[in-house]
Amino acid sequence: MHLKNMNSAPLRPVMSALALLLCLTQPASMVQAANANGAARTSQNENGYHLPAPELQAIVDAPRGPLFKLGPQRKTALMVHLPGLPGIADVAQPELKLAGLRINPRTRAASHFDFGTSLSLLDVATGKSREVSGLPAKVRIAETLWSPDEQWVAFSRWVDDGVELWLLDVRRAQARRLMADKLNAVTSAGFSWTGSDELFVRLVPQNQKPLPPPSIVPAGPNMVESRAGKGAQNRTYPDMLKTPADSDMLDWQLQTQLGFVSIKGEVRRIGPVMTLSKANVSPDGSLILTTQLRRPYSTMLPMDRFGQLIELWDDEGRKVRTVAERPMRERIPSGNDAVQAGPRDFSWRTDKPASLTWLEAQGGGDPESHTKVHDVFMQQAAPFDHPPQKLMELGWRFSSVQWGNDNLALVTENWSKTRDTRTWRIRPGVADSKPELVFSRKTEDQYANPGNPVMTTNEMGRQVLRITADGRSIFLTGTGASTEGDRPFLDRLDLVSRQTTRLFRSHPPFYEEVVGILNDKGSQIILSRESNEERPNYYADDLGDHVPRRALTSFAHPYPQLKGVKKQQIRYEREDGVELTANLYLPPGYEPKRDGPRPTLIWAYPREFKTAEAASQVTGSPHRFNRISYNGPHVMLARGYVVVDGPGMPIIGEGKKEPNDSYLEQLKMNAEAVIDEVVKLGVTDRNRIAIGGHSYGAFMTANLLAHTRLFRAGIARSGAYNRTLTPFGFQSEDRNFWTAKKTYLEMSPFNFANQVKDPILFIHGEQDNNSGTFPMQSERMFQALQGLGIASRLVMLPNESHSYRARESILHMLWEQDRWLDMYVKNAKGEAGGKD
Repeated sequence: MHLKNMNSAPLRPVMSALALLLCLTQPASMVQAANANGAARTSQNENGYHLPAPELQAIVDAPRGPLFKLGPQRKTALMVHLPGLPGIADVAQPELKLAGLRINPRTRAASHFDFGTSLSLLDVATGKSREVSGLPAKVRIAETLWSPDEQWVAFSRWVDDGVELWLLDVRRAQARRLMADKLNAVTSAGFSWTGSDELFVRLVPQNQKPLPPPSIVPAGPNMVESRAGKGAQNRTYPDMLKTPADSDMLDWQLQTQLGFVSIKGEVRRIGPVMTLSKANVSPDGSLILTTQLRRPYSTMLPMDRFGQLIELWDDEGRKVRTVAERPMRERIPSGNDAVQAGPRDFSWRTDKPASLTWLEAQGGGDPESHTKVHDVFMQQAAPFDHPPQKLMELGWRFSSVQWGNDNLALVTENWSKTRDTRTWRIRPGVADSKPELVFSRKTEDQYANPGNPVMTTNEMGRQVLRITADGRSIFLTGTGASTEGDRPFLDRLDLVSRQTTRLFRSHPPFYEEVVGILNDKGSQIILSRESNEERPNYYADDLGDHVPRRALTSFAHPYPQLKGVKKQQIRYEREDGVELTANLYLPPGYEPKRDGPRPTLIWAYPREFKTAEAASQVTGSPHRFNRISYNGPHVMLARGYVVVDGPGMPIIGEGKKEPNDSYLEQLKMNAEAVIDEVVKLGVTDRNRIAIGGHSYGAFMTANLLAHTRLFRAGIARSGAYNRTLTPFGFQSEDRNFWTAKKTYLEMSPFNFANQVKDPILFIHGEQDNNSGTFPMQSERMFQALQGLGIASRLVMLPNESHSYRARESILHMLWEQDRWLDMYVKNAKGEAGGKD
């Protein structure tokens, strides 16, 4: 499935040009509604972006807190200050959609819309903050990276014609442009540290010839061909290449020359210009692992499955060796645990100067193969004059590795089909040593989650395990899921005895997380602390001396008008006995016994489980800050609604049963259970409840409206509604349509559009880049409802992706949602189900 003999782009269909003209002449969302008679209309007086009620607009425009980035020596924190949301003029800038990438063609960088506008430095010891000088007015800061010695911060600044590399002197709190050469940031930040006085950079080629514009006259049809043989079960990917001109543009955007730049600004370009998708320098800076693309390219697959030439180059630009040549990965076995046969995932050990590692799939990469070993983990150290060493044979699929030293590395393997995971200790520098099992559990069993190893930055600027001075212990942090909700912790794990010592655990009424360990004992830490009414702030704490915590930041409440929101974590059972959890939010000043039931918005997202026990576990915490995000349902608290966020919507398939084979039955039980609970609590009544969700939550919403009369209305954002359009799997479903046809058809609300009786609002970004949720999904579902005479509305947001980014888009989205709930839910009478 690749491009063949195609020399120019085809002419666009006339309707595409008309659609583009409409977008240019109508800055509004394209809005269509179907009335009760099924007639579709586009209201002329609705053109243009709309502003929601002032209380909703105030939430969108609330000040955003800075990003907190602790330095590797944990003495200084970098604060990246963020402005308000970008405007539609920024989001609507030209964008290339090539092989799964989205590229800003003017800057030679991956599309980016959220920038820092200023920097400050926070001293951990004193709590004093210093503003960074030397920054231009209206600066746009994209990526930031501490040097290993914490003396410098490298950061990228976007300008109109490219991406610049800047350097912040921490001692002076002063920033300057490091070099005039521009970065190529299409597939990475474009820079990384090699020690503390030099950076490895990916540079835009000098004197690169502009790409000739594609001819408007086609040289012939565009053709793809699939030859007989083993199937290629690929999911539906967006933004694929379509023409030879697309392929040429991809090559042009990826053209890169490698180099190094000192902290003095001395640039040293090395080697030839290459079509690079990846370039990773060894920790000591002596070797560069490059991945170049190889034609022919595919029109069906994203770039990371194209043919690849993987090579090693030295720091003078001389080729050292070819590591691997990988063909296009068109045909991969089916299943979430499937990979292509042969070597893959080449990378560097972070704890060694220049040791290469990779994986070799066994059994053809097929999870159905009857083999005891599915992956082999390999390593080979420079100068590569000794044969590769086998680090470990894995019975499942490799997931991750954390390097420590020759005596310690942690390797995790998973098997998604059974939800199994286990972590092993290996000794990568000890010949013939055997792996030692450290952890084993089900991935969905959060109560048994031991946490994640704490990492630190070594002198080469790479992340390695934080190991105690005696080499015996490591630290673990985690969310601490429990029957009381999440209570984050810090543990010290003795790798010899396998015993853990709890050093810290969050206590109500706060939610506290360890973000940094200041000493080898783990007794001096930096915490992020929050509560219902306190936004996250940072504190220094000495666990051993019983001295008061020292506040490092004091960020104010971003929306004081919503202080007093009450949050309650509720527990209830569905019909079959599975226990569920939800977060219930009540608007400020509201007392159920005094004020009576309120209109309610339930916002949810289904998840698949293999056991009822795991599905019943408590998730989240009642002590977290009440984040009134415009992306979620909480914003409707400002309009007096009761909100139920994240109610359990588990779809369980125990043993050999597949969860989705009983999707509808379980979905209805979940919905009935949460409604029964909130009605019992007296905060709502059955005739004024709406259901909503984003992505898979939108899919859930349409299904509930198609198969129940539990809700007065629905809000479905960026969803998929016809599973036959995603025939090779979706979410955790890895069976294809032809294997599980009954399940695919029954799960598709499009097939039951005639059963929808209650109004539904569809919102979708016109440029959705998520696999499976193409804009056509919402368009076709709306057209079906419109044709059947069912009250519905379709809003297509110009220039928006799967998540919406522009201020105008988000404000308009809130206007639509508020208006929809006001019309169909707020003042509804009678019982849900149409009984008035």
